[in-house]
Amino acid sequence: MPEKTANALLTGYRRFRENRWPQERDEYAALAGGQKPHTLVVACSDSRADPALIFDAAPGELFVVRNVANLVPPYQPDGQLHGVSAALEFGVRVLEVSRIVVMGHAYCGGVNAMLNGAPDSCRDFVAPWVAQATPVVRLICESFPAEDAERLAEETVVRLSLENLRTFPWIAEREAAGTLALAGLHFGIADGVLSALKGPGRFQPLG
Repeated sequence: MPEKTANALLTGYRRFRENRWPQERDEYAALAGGQKPHTLVVACSDSRADPALIFDAAPGELFVVRNVANLVPPYQPDGQLHGVSAALEFGVRVLEVSRIVVMGHAYCGGVNAMLNGAPDSCRDFVAPWVAQATPVVRLICESFPAEDAERLAEETVVRLSLENLRTFPWIAEREAAGTLALAGLHFGIADGVLSALKGPGRFQPLG
């Protein structure tokens, strides 16, 4: 690890130990006995859109699943390696969260790859990963002005992930029973505004 990066991490750890740990040590001690998060968040891996920071969450509140472009693939129990689906299964069936939030964000590199193609250096994994949403994103965006395409694409990916969540039988059953709620959000990097999906319309800023 480069020295500059190592120093930044160590400095951050020291701030945590000096500032946050004394205030939250009792919470961490209680959490050592097990976690009970109320919400599962599917978010992008982007370093600018950290759910714990955006929601000012305390330790143990959020069960966070992060990947390129906050994508949820459809339910496919085929014995292969499915990291997102494994996290969903654990969060819903073991931790019994009461809410799943899919949070997209502005200036998403993964969404940009859907619109314009993945970088040549990212053909092994990124290109096939974003390809699962590319046809839907491009179809919806082709009838809108170019200046609106990026934001619309980001919102479309959130909608698609919500649709795919409902292909998981144990998610659909819980939503139908009223024990699990699904929500779609979009975070503005530049303005810090969080918007929510309201029915069939566009995302609306939260107060």
